[in-house]
Amino acid sequence: MLWYSDKAPVIEKKYSKSILRYFKVGTHLGLTINPYQGCHHRCGYCYATYKWSPDFYDKIYGKINAPEILESELNRWNKNSILPVMISSATDAYQYAEAKFGITKRCIQILQQYQIPFYVFTKSTLIARDLDLFRNYSDNCFIVWSITTADEKIRRILEPGTPPTTRIFDTIKKFVDCGIKCCVNIDPIIPFITDNEEHIESIVDRCHQLGLKRICGSVLRLRHDIWIRIVEILQLFGISWATKEYERIYGFQEPFLHGDNLSANTTYTDNVMNNLKAVISKKNIAFGFDELLQQITKSRQSYAISLKQRKLSEFV
Repeated sequence: MLWYSDKAPVIEKKYSKSILRYFKVGTHLGLTINPYQGCHHRCGYCYATYKWSPDFYDKIYGKINAPEILESELNRWNKNSILPVMISSATDAYQYAEAKFGITKRCIQILQQYQIPFYVFTKSTLIARDLDLFRNYSDNCFIVWSITTADEKIRRILEPGTPPTTRIFDTIKKFVDCGIKCCVNIDPIIPFITDNEEHIESIVDRCHQLGLKRICGSVLRLRHDIWIRIVEILQLFGISWATKEYERIYGFQEPFLHGDNLSANTTYTDNVMNNLKAVISKKNIAFGFDELLQQITKSRQSYAISLKQRKLSEFV
C-alpha cells in the first residue's frame, strides 16, 4: 500500500453499529472513538493501515451516525464509572473530512453533555475551529499533538497530507494561550531520518518557546506494510544503505514476514529515548502525559453519568 499520491482521497458516508470501544496498549486500558475510517494525512509510517482497510489513504469514510450511536451507548452504560475517551486511535479526527461532516465536533458535544473526560490525538490545524469547545471544558480534556518533524522537506515525503509544521505550532499556541492542557508527541522517531539530536532539539526548542510543559515520544515500530513504505522512503532520501541497518536494529532478515510486528532493539531505543529525555529535561519539560490523564480520569471515582436529554441542535 503506497502512501504517496497526487490525487485527493474520495470521501464517503458510512453508518456504524458502534463507536465507543475499548483499547489496550501495554498495561493501559482505555476507551476510544474513531469518527472516521481512513486518513487524509497519508503518513508513510502509519500504524492504522491494516489489511481490513486496503484503501486507507484513498477513501475516507465518515461515520455519519457516530454522535447518535455514542449518545445511545452512553445512555445504556451500566457502570458507575467510565474511563477517559481517546479521540482517535486509528485516524485523525480533525482531518479534512471533518470540515465536510463535523462528526468529531458533534461527538465532543455529546461527551461534554454527559460530562465524560476525553483527550484528542491530532496533527491537524482544523481543531482550532473548536477552540471554544475545549476552552469551556479545559478541566476535563487535553490535546496530544503528533509531530514527527520540523523539517519541511522531510514532512513532504513522510506525511504529505499534513499541514506544515509551522502552522501546527501556530495552532498549538492558540490552545496553550487559552490555558488548554497540551502535550507534543514526537512519534514515531524514525531511524536515520528523524532520530538525530539536532532534529529532536528543533522540535523541543519550538515546544519550549510555546511554553509547553510535556513532551513524549517513541521509536518507529515495523510491520510488513510499514516496512515496504519505509524502504521506499529511504530510497527517496537517498539512504538505501540504511535498510541493512534496519535489519540489525529490528533483528530481522529479508523477506520481512507478514506476521511480524517488531520494535527496535533495546540498545538503539534506549539511546534515542535517553537523548530525547535529556533534551527536554534541559528545558524543564516533563516526559509523557500520564499526569494529564490522571487529572481527567474518573475511572476510580463513583459517579452517575448525567442523562441529559438535550438535542444536539442546542449545541451547534
